[in-house]
Amino acid sequence: MQTLHMSIYVLGLLIALALLFDFMNGFHDAANAIATVVSTGVLKPQTAVAMAAVFNFIAIFIFGLGVAATVGKGTIDPNVVDQYVIFGALVGAIIWNIITWYYGIPSSSSHALVGGLVGSAVAKAGTGALVGGGLLKTVIFIVVSPLLGFVFGSIIMLIVSWMFVKSTPRKVDTWFRRFQLFSAAAYSLGHGGNDAQKTIGIIWMLLIFAGYSLPTDHTPPMWVVICCYTAISFGTLFGGWRIVKTMGQKITKLKPVGGFCAESGGAMTLFIASALGVPVSTTHTITGAIVGVGSAQKMSAVRWGVAGNIVWAWVFTIPASAFMAAIAWWVGTHVL
Repeated sequence: MQTLHMSIYVLGLLIALALLFDFMNGFHDAANAIATVVSTGVLKPQTAVAMAAVFNFIAIFIFGLGVAATVGKGTIDPNVVDQYVIFGALVGAIIWNIITWYYGIPSSSSHALVGGLVGSAVAKAGTGALVGGGLLKTVIFIVVSPLLGFVFGSIIMLIVSWMFVKSTPRKVDTWFRRFQLFSAAAYSLGHGGNDAQKTIGIIWMLLIFAGYSLPTDHTPPMWVVICCYTAISFGTLFGGWRIVKTMGQKITKLKPVGGFCAESGGAMTLFIASALGVPVSTTHTITGAIVGVGSAQKMSAVRWGVAGNIVWAWVFTIPASAFMAAIAWWVGTHVL
């Protein structure tokens, strides 16, 4: 039993830290789920976050746990996992989330966590501790998820434009104010289904190390699943308002029809990724979909400078959080 290496108090502290990250993930990414529906004026912010939080939790009944398995067993070698590696990964990811939230940068909580795991594991055991296949899948989808969001968002926008070409703008606006409620709900389902699982994977990894779960187990304990979905839902409920404006209006001006197309395109991408067990960034996905909707109307509708700044934040997220996690790992070896 490996519990000799970790007291129950340290285990409790790390689980609490993981749930804090999960809460912050929902808090940080609330903007992704509600920015379009709020910026188009379909829902008030408080109503939008309440709806998003509910559908974040309902995702527990719809999606499997493939993403949790990828994070828990497919990112770093399970043999290097200990309380210091988990502590470093979580602290590195949380610090990066706080920095990007403060400056209103819609970066990826998912990739902050992956970067945290990478930095912490490499600090302990070198690059041999990394699982190439799982990391490669994650890195590939840094590019693929916004591209899929872009393609789906622009295609849906073109189809809708063709279908409603003879309708008056007022009639289109009325219909899509209703439709956007369904697309926002679908996107929140995808958000909860993909993002909550990343923290499930971390806690599962921790329980395996501590001897409370077996490496051969195919699923984590149900209490872990419920706690993580609850934490991300509450995080969404409290919402990261600084990022809403960037996502909702700075990239391109959205009307209800555009909001519907962006959310639908983003939701389709998240559903596909969760089915494949790939931890993707909801931030990347919805940004790609918003840009796709804007460019389907006309290329000049997209503020490419703002979109470019967001892409730079994506590029820096994994190395920045990895660097912070490596420092946090060193601190953890002295304080835990």
